[in-house]
Amino acid sequence: MSATSDTATDRDRLIAIIRARSFEEGREIKLASGRTSRFYFNMKPTMLDPAGARLIGKLVLARLKGLDVDFVGGLEMGAVPVATAVTVMSDVAGRPLPAFFVRKEAKDHGTQSLVEGLAPGETLAGKRVAIVEDVTTTGGSALKAVTAVKAAGAEVVAVVTIVEREEGAAETFAEAGLTFLPVLTLGDFRTQA
Repeated sequence: MSATSDTATDRDRLIAIIRARSFEEGREIKLASGRTSRFYFNMKPTMLDPAGARLIGKLVLARLKGLDVDFVGGLEMGAVPVATAVTVMSDVAGRPLPAFFVRKEAKDHGTQSLVEGLAPGETLAGKRVAIVEDVTTTGGSALKAVTAVKAAGAEVVAVVTIVEREEGAAETFAEAGLTFLPVLTLGDFRTQA
C-alpha cells in the first residue's frame, strides 16, 4: 500500500471517529470565535481517544512532511493534545519533534512563562515551529500562538489544524503570510443532500 493510500485510509478512519465522538449537527451552538453555527466539533473526545490521538498525530506529521520544523505547539487548551499526539508519533516515526504550548496568559507564579514545555535554558529563539490546533474557524486562536512564539524569537513555518471550518481562517492566515495546512475541512462532515 502506498503512503498516499495509507493517508487516505487514515483520513477516513479519523473522519469516522470524529463523526462518532466529536461532531454535532443541527442545534445552534456558540463558537469560541463568537459566531454561532449548526455544525459543532468538540474535539476533546477524539483527541483523547487512543485511535483518534494516534491518527491525529500521524496525519499532522504527514501535513508537515518536507517542512523543516524544530518544534510543534499552539494555544492552550485545544493544541495541547494535538501537539502531544504529534510529538509521540514523531518519535514512533523516528524523527522526534518536541512540543510546547502557549498559555492564554502567563501564570503569576513559577517561571511566569507564556510558552511552556521547554527544558531549562531551552528557547524558541531561532527555531522553526508549526502551530497546531484542533478546530479553526477564523484563525484568531492560532494567531495568538503565532504572536507569542514570534515574540519568543521563533519563525512560524505553518499552521496545521485538524478541522478547518471554512469560515475565514484561510484568508486570515494568507493575509498574515502564513502557510495553512488543514487535515480535514467542514466539507468532510456535512451531510450530503
